[in-house]
Amino acid sequence: MTDVAMRVLSTVNAPYGANLTVRQLADRIADPASVIANDASVFAFFSEVREDLQHEFIDAMSVDRSKVQAIAAQFASKAGYPLPLAG
Repeated sequence: MTDVAMRVLSTVNAPYGANLTVRQLADRIADPASVIANDASVFAFFSEVREDLQHEFIDAMSVDRSKVQAIAAQFASKAGYPLPLAG
């Protein structure tokens, strides 16, 4: 596991008692079901992980950036404040 992946997972897993794998998180940050489920780990990725690490993680995991931006925008709308990846 890369340093970026470890740092991201420690931010999204530990506070919420989650145990997501790198692949699970990568899938969830691009999945509209995460918004419907109010997935705390995904919201933590968008709101608590530094923006540069978010970009590194997305690149390292080859996640579709446009899908991630769409999910971030939906979480930003729910939260009522801007999130870096919401574009």
